[in-house]
Amino acid sequence: MPIVAQSTETTDWVSRFADEVIEESERRSPGKPVVVASGLSPSGPIHLGNLREVMTPHLVADEVRRRGHEVRHLISWDDYDRYRKVPAGVAGVDESWAEHIGKPLTSVPAPAGSAHPNWAEHFKAAMVASLGELGVEFDGISQTAQYTSGVYREQILHAMKHRADIDAVLAQYRTKQQPPKKQQQKAVDEAELEAAEGSGAADEDDGTGSSGYFPYKPYCGGCGKDLTTVTGYDDDTTELTYTCAACGFSETVRLTEFNRGKLVWKVDWPMRWAYEGVVFEPSGVDHSSPGSSFQVGGQIVGIFGGERPIGPMYAFVGISGMAKMSSSKGGVPTPADALQIMEPQLLRWLYARRRPNQSFKIAFDQEIQRLYDEWDKLDAKVADGSALPGDVAAHARAIGTAAGELPRTPRPLPYRTLASVADVTAGHQDQALRILSELDPEHPLTSLAEARPRYDRAEAWINTHVPADQRTIVRAEPDGELLKSLDDASLRSLRLLLDGLEDHWSLDGLTHLVYGVPKVQAGFSADAGPKELPPEIKTAQRTFFALLYRLLVSRDTGPRLPTLLLAVGQERVRALLGQ
Repeated sequence: MPIVAQSTETTDWVSRFADEVIEESERRSPGKPVVVASGLSPSGPIHLGNLREVMTPHLVADEVRRRGHEVRHLISWDDYDRYRKVPAGVAGVDESWAEHIGKPLTSVPAPAGSAHPNWAEHFKAAMVASLGELGVEFDGISQTAQYTSGVYREQILHAMKHRADIDAVLAQYRTKQQPPKKQQQKAVDEAELEAAEGSGAADEDDGTGSSGYFPYKPYCGGCGKDLTTVTGYDDDTTELTYTCAACGFSETVRLTEFNRGKLVWKVDWPMRWAYEGVVFEPSGVDHSSPGSSFQVGGQIVGIFGGERPIGPMYAFVGISGMAKMSSSKGGVPTPADALQIMEPQLLRWLYARRRPNQSFKIAFDQEIQRLYDEWDKLDAKVADGSALPGDVAAHARAIGTAAGELPRTPRPLPYRTLASVADVTAGHQDQALRILSELDPEHPLTSLAEARPRYDRAEAWINTHVPADQRTIVRAEPDGELLKSLDDASLRSLRLLLDGLEDHWSLDGLTHLVYGVPKVQAGFSADAGPKELPPEIKTAQRTFFALLYRLLVSRDTGPRLPTLLLAVGQERVRALLGQ
């Protein structure tokens, strides 16, 4: 057995789970690869809440791998699940797709214009691409391929033979009243619980019918849908008879040969735990309440000779500006949407730094700038050795995996600065390079490639998430009327600024200048710190800033003034400020 490398980083939640997983795997399957698992249903856009289903075991698997153990991270694509409803807000899809409800996801046409052969592959492809960008290593398993090729034949026959035992387990929960939502999950509020519900499999029917209990559901040979009822089964011959409520089709098949059906969800999931030897798998709140599939599966898995995985319940993932996330509603952000505006390292960090049972939000609004500031500060603290051990661990998990570091921006300039530059230059790359090269004259940027991909992410955020009325448009001509109306104090403040432009033309220099003008006007040194200044200086600074914004962009607010001044350029600044 490989030596487990211990370090000061073992204070984070990932390391604690890795300890448990290694110990549990050795107990269950000594000497064999550690198996962790995720399950994703490509029933529509796979959103950022679903990503937690992958990132939680990924981070644990990666820590186990860093310690020298062989690990398999399985992602089961539940693409043989039934198509439940037409999701809202999906391009190329209209209500005509309702005719496919009840078919396997792999038998439903892809959205119009898609390059993929079916519905499941269309939504799976986007997630696979995002996971690649995030550095997530996994073994994908198509449940359509597993079932239709007969891989699970022995498990299906075993489940049918022991259907009375399975039914007895399920019966314990059918008669129980479900407790109120607040009692089901105290860790999240009602809105969050609602957001986690409706993942599809959690409320699947359990196989109960008027003809008895059967844990297997065929897809109809006539219409291809699962609106079927098993009316009889012979254990000796494995002959199964079913009828279809949708089209009236009926037939008798032998389960030793028949591959067009699947176990009902509450049996399917524990069967796979046993079949794959899964040691660790997290579950969402919809799978963790009393009587849910994770809880019931813990009893049913023993029928297949296995054990329930260890693993946490993971909490809600929100979006800044949105009350809750549900894939049944249109416009829910996906990992691809997030990766359009943020680097993989930042997205990995958001999942790594919070324990699975802690809710958190992913920012698509102005909050993304603060998140990036926080990330850059952590980066600096890790570099100089002042970061706390848990933060060091989360940072390490964000920037790379056991396979190595993810590609990163060579010159990670502040995101808010890049966003401001992208905003003001409106796609003109030469202008953007000019401004960025003036940020630090002693170490000028020589190519936009040095600031990429972060610059591209900031530009995408400006173009896709900042409303048009909040975009920055620099005035073409000076505001003559405003300039004529200014009092002597305001004119003097502009003169102080203009006189200092030449000597302060850098990001740091202009920051010092614009904050210093009101100090100098009040009789203080431009270098005076907050403790040396009266409170009214802050008011004077805000008034001065508002004046500059009105003269430059005809608004009271805008991008950070030093960045804006660099973006506008000295000559144009002088013209707009009346020189």
